[in-house]
Amino acid sequence: MSTVVVVGAAGKIGRHLVRLLLARGDVPRGVVRTAEQVAELEAAGAEAVLFDVEAGDAASLAASLTGVDAVVFAAGAGPGSGPERKQTVDLGGSVLLADAATAAGVRRYVQISAAGIETPAGPDADPSWAAYVDAKARADEHLRGTDLDWTILRPGPLGDGPGSGRVTLTTEPGGGHVEREDVAALVLACLDEASSIGCQWYVTGGEGEPVDGAVQDAARAAAAEG
Repeated sequence: MSTVVVVGAAGKIGRHLVRLLLARGDVPRGVVRTAEQVAELEAAGAEAVLFDVEAGDAASLAASLTGVDAVVFAAGAGPGSGPERKQTVDLGGSVLLADAATAAGVRRYVQISAAGIETPAGPDADPSWAAYVDAKARADEHLRGTDLDWTILRPGPLGDGPGSGRVTLTTEPGGGHVEREDVAALVLACLDEASSIGCQWYVTGGEGEPVDGAVQDAARAAAAEG
């Protein structure tokens, strides 16, 4: 049984992840920003931490990581938020969690990023989209530069339908439509597969391999490429 901290546990992927962790007997510890979200998590059987990644500090968050085996960053400012919140949540929250994990001695970190952030947005792009691309790219860059045991997942456009249980993972930029439920299942598969450490994958759902096998095969391919 593992204890896994999920930052963004009240979000769409985070909710799937909490449910899947509970179903297999693990202990999800959700980091959320409102008392109502705390109550919802606790009612579901999860642990909950009331913490605002935009206002808190790494030392305070680290105190909530006692006895934790892994952390997952599943937070995002979300549609409709302005450029500033892309920086404070999508970038700042990721960096804060990395700093807190380092301080608490928690090495395993899985980050849900996004496809389409490989190059900066053009000068005519919507300011919020440009800020999102910049924030996600910088968050991934920061995590890759740490000594943590990281895995970065870059899914394509996300859906809310039932998961297929199958994904395609590639190291080349891409990423097609994928259901959020499948992204959550992919996070669990990465947590279970140590060979996924140090890997960054673009994610497409609907076809491909069963999630566990996809992670194992992609990790073997990455190791073969050196």
